[in-house]
Amino acid sequence: MKPTDCICFKLAKASQAAIRFWSRKVANLNITVVQAMILRFLHEEDDITSKELGERTRLDSATLTGVIDRLESVRLVRREHNPRDRRAILVRLTDKGREVGEKLDGLMEEANREFLYDFKDEERAALKGYLDKIRTRDG
Repeated sequence: MKPTDCICFKLAKASQAAIRFWSRKVANLNITVVQAMILRFLHEEDDITSKELGERTRLDSATLTGVIDRLESVRLVRREHNPRDRRAILVRLTDKGREVGEKLDGLMEEANREFLYDFKDEERAALKGYLDKIRTRDG
């Protein structure tokens, strides 16, 4: 088998293409693709613990902490103590963060349409299903 025929190679290169594409989409918001993902998750459901956010985004604690630090430094999110659990920290969008989240909502729809423009509806659905199946594999 040629290395370029390996499914892992093909998935890695497809992921790189998607990340480059999404990076260009969010560049004018002065955020990275990972920051955009975090803001988008928070826009979907705000006021959650960092642990919940990590589970949803599937980012490890150290990575998530660094991303939240950067988002907090540009006043897109804020951390607050959880009144229901003093050990937990809540992550909340600021007003500015909500505005960016709203923009990301539209950008994500647009990006999905544009990135998969030459796929038929059933091909898009199949691709998403295959990727979900691969993503849920253990190791």
